[in-house]
Amino acid sequence: MQDAISRRGLHAEVEGAEDIPNLFRIHYVPINNPKISIIIPSKNMADVLDKCLLSIFNKTTYQNFEVIIIDNGSDEVNIKQLYDQWYVQEPERFKVYSYNIPFNYSKLNNFGCTKATGELLLLLNNDVEVITPNWLEELAGQALRSEIGAVGACLYYPDHSIQHAGVILGIGGVAGHSHKYFPSSEYGYFSRLKMVSNYSAVTAACLMVRKEVYEEVGGLEEELQVAFNDVDFCLKIGEAGYRNIWLPQVQLFHYESKSRGHEDTPEKKQRFNSEVEWMRNRWSEVLDNDPCYNPNLTKEREDFSIG
Repeated sequence: MQDAISRRGLHAEVEGAEDIPNLFRIHYVPINNPKISIIIPSKNMADVLDKCLLSIFNKTTYQNFEVIIIDNGSDEVNIKQLYDQWYVQEPERFKVYSYNIPFNYSKLNNFGCTKATGELLLLLNNDVEVITPNWLEELAGQALRSEIGAVGACLYYPDHSIQHAGVILGIGGVAGHSHKYFPSSEYGYFSRLKMVSNYSAVTAACLMVRKEVYEEVGGLEEELQVAFNDVDFCLKIGEAGYRNIWLPQVQLFHYESKSRGHEDTPEKKQRFNSEVEWMRNRWSEVLDNDPCYNPNLTKEREDFSIG
């Protein structure tokens, strides 16, 4: 495999995956040290954001990056103090831009993209915590490949169970997360939890993409304020001819919905249902026939069991 990579002139290395016979991972090297713009929409919740920022700046081995906070109307004193603290600690790599609008995840990220100076964009939730020190190298090495669009990561709940390992279309009518709630030690369906894999979509809680690709497909759909904007984005990328990919070796904790809360009010439920309808109207054919998922497997659960 290494000889084949060398013949093709690829900047990559092969290693065995865990202790699984005949399963290998190719690690692509991000050549020319591209700048990465990490875009984090956030509002208040200083402790949550600080944990995220500490993990980025203290653990990350890759150095050519900037963190762009898109502040969505924070009004607490301690968040201003946190921003001031990080401005002092990281004057070149830490930036905050205010965008005080009703919460719209798509608009916030699209605004962040206009402020980004990097060749690569990393959409990141404020309620994640980096585990893997070389996460940016791994994501960037894949995102720089001309045939690749969105690159996703393995996200864990605090109890080390799987929160995200790629998105399966059609589950719950629109999409669900592969292997949700599986223990991190599990191999998954035919070792999929340890295997670099193509999926039709990955979550925007941690998603890297070339800025040119982001702009080519028009960014995130602003009519999808909260739900499924990342799925729609990835499907637009696929429609444009790129492949989306998920990396098991890039791992973060995701304290899911800590900052947004759950869909538990009549207004939120109505908005969620309208976004389901929007997705079904736009993408029903591919939602019902995910090209990265066997049609004989279930769409009732997220465990790859027989349908």
